[in-house]
Amino acid sequence: MVSLWGKKDDDESNGRTTPQNGASSGSNNLPRRSVGADERSRLLPPPHEGYLSPDDPAVSPYNLWSVRFLRYFTVLFAVVNFLWWTLLLVSIFVSPPGMHSRGSGFFDFFYTTMTMGLVLTVLLFFSTPSEAAQITCLVLAVILLVDVIIIVVVPKLRLEEGWVGIVSVTWTLLISIWTAFTDRIVTWGKHEEEERLTGRMETRRTLKEWVSVLTSTIVLVMLVIVAILLSATLVLRARDASLAPPGKRYFVDGDKYQIHIFCEGNTTDSKGRNVPTVLFEAGDGPFAGGMIQVAESSLANQSISRYCYSDRPGIAWSDNAPSPFSAGMAADALSEALAQAGEEGPFILASAGVGCIYSRVFSSRHGRDVKGLLLIDPLHEDLLYRLGSPSSGLLLWAWGVISPLGLDSTFSAIFRGRSREDRVYGRSAYQGGKFIKAKLQESLVANSLTKNEVSSARNIQKGKTPLAVISSGINVRKDSEWERKQRDLTHITDNLKSWDIVNKAPSEVWKTFDGREMIEKRLKELVQG
Repeated sequence: MVSLWGKKDDDESNGRTTPQNGASSGSNNLPRRSVGADERSRLLPPPHEGYLSPDDPAVSPYNLWSVRFLRYFTVLFAVVNFLWWTLLLVSIFVSPPGMHSRGSGFFDFFYTTMTMGLVLTVLLFFSTPSEAAQITCLVLAVILLVDVIIIVVVPKLRLEEGWVGIVSVTWTLLISIWTAFTDRIVTWGKHEEEERLTGRMETRRTLKEWVSVLTSTIVLVMLVIVAILLSATLVLRARDASLAPPGKRYFVDGDKYQIHIFCEGNTTDSKGRNVPTVLFEAGDGPFAGGMIQVAESSLANQSISRYCYSDRPGIAWSDNAPSPFSAGMAADALSEALAQAGEEGPFILASAGVGCIYSRVFSSRHGRDVKGLLLIDPLHEDLLYRLGSPSSGLLLWAWGVISPLGLDSTFSAIFRGRSREDRVYGRSAYQGGKFIKAKLQESLVANSLTKNEVSSARNIQKGKTPLAVISSGINVRKDSEWERKQRDLTHITDNLKSWDIVNKAPSEVWKTFDGREMIEKRLKELVQG
């Protein structure tokens, strides 16, 4: 009760009330009235003995063995993926036994690189899971599942990618699912440890955690965009696979890959006499997208009676060959394919640019069957260093690595109306991974294996073989070294029939009217003997 001076008595000041009217102290068990919250009310529950602060480093999902188990396995997957990535990188330059794929090999390498980025992202931000990361990984898994279906269902893609490509994309799919699963388990473990050690589940994040979540989400979204581009490229490849080759494809080199050969015309002329078959070898690009106009025009004008052409490995309808791949290996593959096609010659070899290197090696190995050589602005073996420079090889490799994204081909197909013909053998053929791989293989051995082979071919070449050389007027005028080497090439046999320089003609001499006329004229002379 209150004292005279407005102070509580001793009992009240000690938190006890004096029973009145004889009531015992044990009868004071009436429920108390709730008091409303004011500015002094505690917002958080009172601290309990034994609980930690949410910011304490001991509050971690790593306390759970299941979370540690997931992290150990993720590290193991990262090591396995790195070993596989290294093996695929090496296989681009030197094909290990049993790992050659008839495609470019850039797709499986790119998928494995994606997997490496995915695994590293998980490890870097393992302790800061987020719902955004889980959703992004599941979206990525769905896109990769579509990629697996496309590769497996389309027969040509399945053959080109082989078991290496299928394993690579499937591995990436499994890792994306594992990432979402791991992130979910870590989230659960984090909440469990927070409730056990702090008494409640933490809903706030520190600035460091927000930065980690934002960074991981951005990386994963970028991987999703990359996966979409890969899917678009696969769709285009599936579309291109429906374009049937005009000729037939033959297995060579122990059935490792196929070479496309097309022949048209008769082995006899209008008078019934047997005449040689003109065997064309294209320059930098596919034959069907360039030199074929010369062949068809010559055949229509009866300048020649029959012609054949083959696509070198990796170009147009031919598969990529194992690495390394030199001009001599290409000549052997062509010989094997021609034998299977029943083409026994005799041949007039007509080639352009770098294709002249391949024709010269072929001629030296089939001297009896070769009745003439037509070299159109040929590349000299002493200039192969231009083709095989380290910078050129590095650029081709880098271009090949990003080629699965289809930045050129997809854009051209959507906005420029490029067709499957353009991508297989036309103006967009250079954008494909197979073509880039073929050029990379050519560059890697140009100044070593190929140069040695063509130098030997010059010594073996039969001296009586008729020879005609047609040079680009533009190249001869602007490059004195090129002009000297063109002159030197007129002496690879002792039977030079003609050396013509077509004014205002580029390296692809047939692109000008005078160039086409000159090529057809020299072909007719060589065929008629």
